[in-house]
Order: sequence, then C-alpha cells, then structure tokens
Amino acid sequence: MLSERENELVVRTGPGTPLGELMRRYWIPALLSWELPAPDCPPVRVKLLGERLVGFRDTQGRVGILDEFCAHRRASLFLGRNEKCGLRCVYHGWKFDVEGNCLDTPNEPPELDFKHKIHLKAYPTVETGGVIWAYMGPRDKMPAAPKFEWTQVPETHRHVSKVWEECNWLQAMEGGLDSAHTAFLHRKLTADSSKQGISPKSYKVRAMAPKLEIDLTDYGYMYASVRSLVEGDYVRIYHYVMPFHQLRSFQLGGGGVGEKRPIIKGHMWVPMDDENCMVYNWTYSFGDDSLREEDRIEKGIGNGPDDVDFANNFRKKRHKDNNWLIDRDAQKVASYTGIFGTNTQDHAIQESMGSIVDRTQEHLGSTDRAIIMARRLILKAANTVKEGGSPPGLDPDYYSIRAIEKVLPTGTNWREALKKEINGPENVQMVNDRVDWASP
Repeated sequence: MLSERENELVVRTGPGTPLGELMRRYWIPALLSWELPAPDCPPVRVKLLGERLVGFRDTQGRVGILDEFCAHRRASLFLGRNEKCGLRCVYHGWKFDVEGNCLDTPNEPPELDFKHKIHLKAYPTVETGGVIWAYMGPRDKMPAAPKFEWTQVPETHRHVSKVWEECNWLQAMEGGLDSAHTAFLHRKLTADSSKQGISPKSYKVRAMAPKLEIDLTDYGYMYASVRSLVEGDYVRIYHYVMPFHQLRSFQLGGGGVGEKRPIIKGHMWVPMDDENCMVYNWTYSFGDDSLREEDRIEKGIGNGPDDVDFANNFRKKRHKDNNWLIDRDAQKVASYTGIFGTNTQDHAIQESMGSIVDRTQEHLGSTDRAIIMARRLILKAANTVKEGGSPPGLDPDYYSIRAIEKVLPTGTNWREALKKEINGPENVQMVNDRVDWASP
C-alpha cells in the first residue's frame, strides 16, 4: 500500500505538482490525427494535465495546441474561426498562430497596435503514428520524438483509437499492468458461450496465479508473467515505458497462443485531470501482413464506433451512470462480469473504485509486483525531476522493443530464449515526422 502522502503525489498532475512536472518532461498524446483532418478544419478542445487547451491545424497543415481562452477577454477559442494560418476569436477578432503569437487585434485603433506584446500559452507538437503529441515541459529539456515501433509501421499495419475513462490515470494504468486479472475479469464461463471473452480452456485460466519476473530498464521495466502448464511454461512479456505506456502481445486463436500472427497491442493512459484520463489503444502488425478488418473495428473490446460516443468526448456508451449496462443474467451463465467488451470491463472495475482510489486501504500480493514497481519508479522519477534531474524514458531506448508470448519447455531461461524477439530489429527504420516549431 501507499501512504496518504505518496498516494497524493502519484495522482496529482496539475501545473506545479511533482507528478505534473514529471509528466511534462515527456511527449503526451493530445489528439488522434483524424480529429484535425485537414487544414483550416474546426478546432478541437483538448484537456491535458488539468489544462484546458484547444488544438487546430492551420492553412499550412501545422498543428497548434494553445490555451483554450483568448488573451483578450478569455472567450473560448473552440468557438474560433480557423482561417489564414491562425485561429481568430469570434468575440473581438483577435487572432493567434500555432506558436501562440497574436497576429491581429482588429478592434484596436492602428496607432495603439500592441499585438506584438500578446502571447498565448502554446505547446510544440509532433505528429506520428496517427497521433498528435504535445510537449508541455521546458523547451531546453525536450526529449526525442516518441518513435515507438507502432508509430513507424505503414498505416495498413496500424490502428489507434481512444476512450475516455472516468477515473484517475494511475488506477487505470495499474489495471493494465495487472496480468493476473484476465483469468477472472475477462473469462467466459463456458467454452461454447457466445459471449466475448477468454475461454476456460485458455492458458491464463488454466494457470490463474502467474509468477511475475521484472527487469528494470532505461525506459521503465520489462516483465514476464510465467504460468506453469502441462505443455510447458507459458511466458508473456510486457513492457512498461515511463510514464504511461504499456506494450503487450496479442495472438489470436487456439486455447492459448494458437494463431501466430505477429500482433502487438498497447495502451497509453493520459491524464486529462486528476479524475479523468484518455486511454489511447493501439494495435500493430510487424510482419508482412496488414491488419485485418476485425482488428480495426475492435469488436468485443469496447473501443469501436458501436461502443464509444465520439461526439461526446469519446465517452463509453456503457459507463458508470448506467452501471456499464451490466447483464446479471449473462453474469450467471455466460461471462464472469456480465459486462460487454474487454476494455469496458477494465474501465468498469477501475471506475468502480471511485475517481481516485484510496491506496492506504489496499492489501497487495505477489501478482501485484508490476504495479508496486511502477509506483516506485513514478515516485522516484517525480523526486528526481523535483531535484533538477532527468527521469527515465527520455532516450530512444524503447524504439524497437516488442512484447512476445510463447510456450517454452518447462524451466527454460526465457530471457535468453526470447532475447532476440523482445529486442526487435537492431535498426528500426524511422520515417520523417514533422515537428511543428518544436526545436528548443
């Protein structure tokens, strides 16, 4: 468990907080690229780390992330006109470019021109992997671009979505780091059930209590859940990349690892404020085959257009106000939860803890080691930044890492057996990503 002081430290992300200053040292997902589909398209509201912002794509295609409120009388620039390389406030016509510079104050007499003195808070952006990222920290400490392997594959091999989760970012992420819950939360009650979920015959259900092994890295840590089976050791490798990224393997079919399609999935749990986060979900194939349509529609997961209200800030249609549409009859005979959608099941559990969980009341066990280690890394990194140092995960050490799962002969040293596959290609080919005014 954490002390009350430690719990406060790891959940508060606003400006000036230790965790907030840590978060601002990384590139942070702000929008999906398709939310700003074309030059001069409508602006979009963005909330990051407790700050209300607005995103827009200007006439030249550059992306700006600005303070939402006009520097004149603080009207919302979400209502603004996106025109001729700037966002113009509809209240009095003040206009701002992607760097936050005031370009025009048409309601002022020419002889009193002072627009050169006006500047809105604005953050550099980089667009890669179908995501628009913002950097909210000191310009002289800007890290390398976030070139995960999934951001570098062709669009045919990648899919990205996002869903609003109505709780603190850390309890959401801790649910993703927890490798033991899948045998319960996501289980079907019978193998022939029509409900989506994990079969009782799967490796995860047959060995419900995995042994966790964790290796610290320059970017966070790598961990393995090892389940002992008659067939051998089922080893599933995960990566935690500071501060809110997780990579995990995903192979379809069979009782466990049946169909050998090289697909990796992951999440980014991005704090909107202290009681809400936006969960970015990505899937990619690093093989020759592109993603299939079933991979893109995310059927049965809870992230697709049938499950998420895109026009309502990506809120789930099964949410806490309607009890996630839990089906008690299905819970008795078909699925462990009676809630449809794997990710929706995760969100339901995490949101049920309250907006911010009280970790002083926990009783953790051996299968919580990945969660415990993440908390330690976050606390240590926040203190490091507070003292003027640099946190882990700023260098491109994570560019080529991969999450893998395999059944190995019992007792095999998985670190040696899977070393080449975990590290991925020695030299990942990078694409040229545009960074909008991001040079220090």
